[in-house]
Amino acid sequence: MHSVTALLAAAIALLFAYFLFRSPTLKRNGKPLRQSLGRLPFIGNGLIFLQPRKKLFAWFVKCERQFGFETFQISVPTLPPGVVINDPKNLEYALKNEGIFSKGDFVKSRSWDLFGKSFWDSFYRNGIINADGELWRVQRKAGVNFLSNANLKILTEAALPTYLKETISILETPQPNDVVDLSAIFHELTTQLFGRMAYNMEMHHSDAFTEAFDYASGATTERFQNPLWKVTELFFGRKLRKSIAQVKAFGSEIVAKAVWAKQSKQPVSNVNTKSGFANTVEGISGSLIHSLLDTIDDHSVVADAALNYLTAGRDTTAQALTWLFYCLMKHPDVTKAIRTEVDNVAKAALSVEDAFLDLHRIDTALFQASKLPYTMAAFYEALRLYPPIPFEFRQCMKATTLPDGTFLPKDTVLLWCTWAMNRSRQTWGKNADEFRPERWFDDGNLITKTAFEFPVFNGGPRICLGKKMAESVAVQVIAAFVLHFDFKALDNNEKFSKNSLTLPMEGGLPCNVKIRNHNTGR
Repeated sequence: MHSVTALLAAAIALLFAYFLFRSPTLKRNGKPLRQSLGRLPFIGNGLIFLQPRKKLFAWFVKCERQFGFETFQISVPTLPPGVVINDPKNLEYALKNEGIFSKGDFVKSRSWDLFGKSFWDSFYRNGIINADGELWRVQRKAGVNFLSNANLKILTEAALPTYLKETISILETPQPNDVVDLSAIFHELTTQLFGRMAYNMEMHHSDAFTEAFDYASGATTERFQNPLWKVTELFFGRKLRKSIAQVKAFGSEIVAKAVWAKQSKQPVSNVNTKSGFANTVEGISGSLIHSLLDTIDDHSVVADAALNYLTAGRDTTAQALTWLFYCLMKHPDVTKAIRTEVDNVAKAALSVEDAFLDLHRIDTALFQASKLPYTMAAFYEALRLYPPIPFEFRQCMKATTLPDGTFLPKDTVLLWCTWAMNRSRQTWGKNADEFRPERWFDDGNLITKTAFEFPVFNGGPRICLGKKMAESVAVQVIAAFVLHFDFKALDNNEKFSKNSLTLPMEGGLPCNVKIRNHNTGR
């Protein structure tokens, strides 16, 4: 009798759990969507999303190879139903319809403390990464003003060459065992550049803010994988809370210094007085933070927006450069092709023969994307294989139907994995897993892909404001580095990304650096 009662109780418990945790079946043209690979009863994809990043990326790629452009369903207990899209047409629809697909509570509730929200308020107060509606438009307008063509010209022709010259000088100084962490070098360069240009502050990659933000970013990412994050953080979230407090304090410092300078009408501090650089750069130095203060009254929102722009402008470009040089060290033939292209541009600018190429006479501002198509192609190819933002989420604000006929009820979570989409053989061919800059050429001309086939810079109204800046900075840095130095990896081990909202390289990129022969150009 007791065994029968126990079996009955277990059956009731299982039935209760089934109805409590199951996700409603979504449909396409009236037929149920196929479920994702590895789905288990009751827990759905819960265990899959708890995997390390390397395995999770591999799972998304496997799903993409299995389903192609077909939308499929994912499910995690306690969360709204979700779908993964790989079809560029579906992604175009999602990115162009802000009123239907927004960040939503699914994203905001997990990233409010890092990217901005007052926990005790009844409304969200977000930095631009997390914002929607009018607050997003105000912050974006400030970014547009900062990244105007005139400011971009000063940034790439005056500020960047100055910082780049200092960076090259550091690399030319003998290092212990000739080992240099290129990841740290790139992050220091972009941190100094963006900190001065956007906020008129001296910033460094070694600042306490950087370590705090990196930890907070990784812990925030885990919230998207762990459905019980609210519970686990009660016991294990002390370091996260401390890190976020440091990040917020740094954001407040940025705003406080800008407000003080504005109220006291202090002159803009100079970065460097050589070659008229100070006079050139002071016209835009700090213009982003000033534009934010001019349009937003709430200083806490300004601080959130400032941090959002800082991390977006600093981290993604530095990470993209890190992954590119990782690829170059594995593909010396690509490095050679880039060097030949860069050498030709430098020789033409200096009007010299091969044997008389003096690299220290070169103004790196002459290295522009329009003059270096193969270099640009290599950068795109690195972005394709190692996208700085590997995942994106949206949530349906109202019921809608995707172009492929998939019906999405209100609150459905929409997910696309840029990492997997950029490895689609349907879009990129059978060699999609290979690093081949040549794929970006057609009859010798550099081609472009739509933002929906190649969603590295987002698309629609939210297309990345810093796209042109990132391309200009990257091309100039790549050209200068391959012209001055040879880089050799310490080993042939495969590199992976550590847990983060972006794609930082685990362990950095330590390598041997050797100065090239400046006289022969070899």
